[in-house]
Amino acid sequence: MVTDPIADFLTRIRNAQMAGHRIVEIPASNLKRRMTEILYNQGYILKYKFEEDKKQGVIKIALKYDTLTKQPAIQSLERVSRPGLRAYSKPADFRRVKSGLGVAIVSTSKGVMTDKDAKVQNVGGEVLCYIY
Repeated sequence: MVTDPIADFLTRIRNAQMAGHRIVEIPASNLKRRMTEILYNQGYILKYKFEEDKKQGVIKIALKYDTLTKQPAIQSLERVSRPGLRAYSKPADFRRVKSGLGVAIVSTSKGVMTDKDAKVQNVGGEVLCYIY
């Protein structure tokens, strides 16, 4: 039983990249689906596929690597808010991730989005993770 599904999501991606895997399978949820879409839109993964089964479904993610150096596109996945210590932030207080090169995923009242989208819509929320 997983007590922190977001940390499990990030850890599965991190472990698959360290092992050099091309595809990683993750148990699906609506939050993980939205996070996967954000990763794809920001260019951190090649593609993804949602597969339904009898239980909760599976997300298949094709990881992205540099063609010359074989380095993964995602250099770091950092969990910010966790079950023991939630991290909330106002739009003006979002910190820049890797001098603006990275992205923070934020859960707001208007849905899960990047920190840049949350600033544009002027909504704060729970900072789930930093990715760069």
